[in-house]
Amino acid sequence: MKSILLIGLGRFGEHVALELNRLGHQVMAVDDKEERVNEMLPYVTNAQIGDSTNPEFLESLGVGNFDVCFVAIGKDFQSSLETTSYLKDLGARLVVSRAASEVHAKFLLRNGADEIIYPEKQVAKWASIRYTADHILDYIELDDSHAILEVNIPRSWVGMSIGQLDIRKKYNINIMGLKQNGRIDVSITPDTVLTEDKTMLVLGEYKALQKCFRI
Repeated sequence: MKSILLIGLGRFGEHVALELNRLGHQVMAVDDKEERVNEMLPYVTNAQIGDSTNPEFLESLGVGNFDVCFVAIGKDFQSSLETTSYLKDLGARLVVSRAASEVHAKFLLRNGADEIIYPEKQVAKWASIRYTADHILDYIELDDSHAILEVNIPRSWVGMSIGQLDIRKKYNINIMGLKQNGRIDVSITPDTVLTEDKTMLVLGEYKALQKCFRI
């Protein structure tokens, strides 16, 4: 369990708050709009109405005591930059800021953000891959070169064992697990036989994944 400061309770911030609550973290939520704060009260540990561009207000929250500070302000470019900068100046351990554009992301990093979240860009990439290939069910980008895919098992692979396929040697791709009815089995061996009622989680360089699964 971690202590989280979440600034900005728009649509993105609201979803972050709900997910953090589901994960059991302690969340201090902040927004300058009373109605947003009131809506989130049942789902957070504490909440404050205030202006995050006011350093005195931020200091009163004890910024340095939080494990992570999320800046979920999306549309107000200036407020996002100022809030990020003040958080870092006040001793925040880890500042994760939402970016609304490439330019916004660059300025946030220059103004003290440790990490950037760019939801629109990340979801756009995921959706483009997920819905343009019939056999790709999910996609997780690990970095610029590597990804994890959830894929349907190719028909030609059904009935074969992982050892027989040896896709690690052929494509430098690792089979991490098999998924069936929402449950993931990672206790696989070279003798594990692939069946058509399961999907497969594979890890590798994106170029290798493209070649292997014809993305």
